[in-house]
Amino acid sequence: MLSDTFHRTIDYMRISVTDRCNLRCIYCMPDTGTVPIPHSETLRYEEIVRIVKAAVGMGLRKIRITGGEPLVKKNITHLIRLLSAIEGIEDLSLTTNGIFLAEYAEELADAGLRRVNISLDSLKADRYREITRGGDIERVLKGIEAVQKAGLVPVKINMVPIRNINDDEVGDFALMTLRDQYQVRFIEFMPFSGCGAWSAERVVPAEEIQKRIEKLGALRPAKTKKSGPARYFAFEGAAGVIGFISPLSHHFCSECNRLRLTADGKLRPCLFSETEIDLKPALRGDGGDIEIRRLISLAVAVKPEGHDMRVRETWLEKTRKSMSKIGG
Repeated sequence: MLSDTFHRTIDYMRISVTDRCNLRCIYCMPDTGTVPIPHSETLRYEEIVRIVKAAVGMGLRKIRITGGEPLVKKNITHLIRLLSAIEGIEDLSLTTNGIFLAEYAEELADAGLRRVNISLDSLKADRYREITRGGDIERVLKGIEAVQKAGLVPVKINMVPIRNINDDEVGDFALMTLRDQYQVRFIEFMPFSGCGAWSAERVVPAEEIQKRIEKLGALRPAKTKKSGPARYFAFEGAAGVIGFISPLSHHFCSECNRLRLTADGKLRPCLFSETEIDLKPALRGDGGDIEIRRLISLAVAVKPEGHDMRVRETWLEKTRKSMSKIGG
């Protein structure tokens, strides 16, 4: 079992397979000007598998594949198949914008994927196109149908409310849980480099979102198979649940159980820390698996107790990496 210096069990790794994406969402990427990680610097699938095998041997149990957009990565189902074959992994999931889900859902399920998280920030076609800078919401909606048919459930839908842009839709998203077994999660708008849309005034705190939704009906705490930071509630008699993720207004660092692996092989102990442990020299040199395990242990050892990010302009630092570079 992996345990950090603050006695947290570390059993979850988010793995970014690419920083490239077919969309340019306003809270994640600038409209132009990003320089992608060179292919030679991006981890190969066999290198990812090697890291995961080492980490599973140390106690890792949960894997989430992220990007950029992981479904733009060539032969991504091959990686899913390789990871699903590793004994000891209890949960294998993927985060996506949903554009390609309709064509990949069945193949992903057959490869061993358990479930998906889908980023969806508006239910209005024109607004969705504006937020994503070109996305087609109809393809996402078809993708949601496809993953349900493929058995990749529960379907988690992630929405980032941004004041005066899409926050008027939180009620519509919440009401989606009445009939369908969706887990609709509202995530506070976080500041990262290249995200020109961010400002403190545009952040809608989770508590405010919850109060708005409660005007539609009483919410009761909901029990789910918890594997992340969301606090879950449900309307009476609803098929699905509503989650609130509050990295700015209500820190959940004391419960953090994860490491992040970037597409270029950096192991990141905390989303909001600039600390990174480079695994590529060990992977491509003569360090061997012993060195990989040592570096994983080091990443766990330097994992901070928490971050002090709050809703304030001073956190909009140009030196911080964009979310697409870290892994969503």
